[in-house]
Amino acid sequence: MSKKCITFAADYVCACAARVKIIRIRMKVMIAILLVGCAMIALCVGVIFRHDHTFRSQHIAENARMRENKIHCATSQDREERKKQTKKINIKNL
Repeated sequence: MSKKCITFAADYVCACAARVKIIRIRMKVMIAILLVGCAMIALCVGVIFRHDHTFRSQHIAENARMRENKIHCATSQDREERKKQTKKINIKNL
């Protein structure tokens, strides 16, 4: 066998290995896309076929359990705490 045949064979093997890597990467990407698609379909089924076609309120103040624990919206809690503060800060004495 000549040196050209050996080099050609080595190049061919390297090219085939590169193609196999690319095919494997493409397959992994396709599987990932398929899994994400299945997850999206599963989530959509829950939304589309919901029996009452309404969503719970996401606002904290409208949640009964949050009200039981006296948890309010951050702005409301801040407003309440500021009203409780009777002591004024005197900047000159700092």
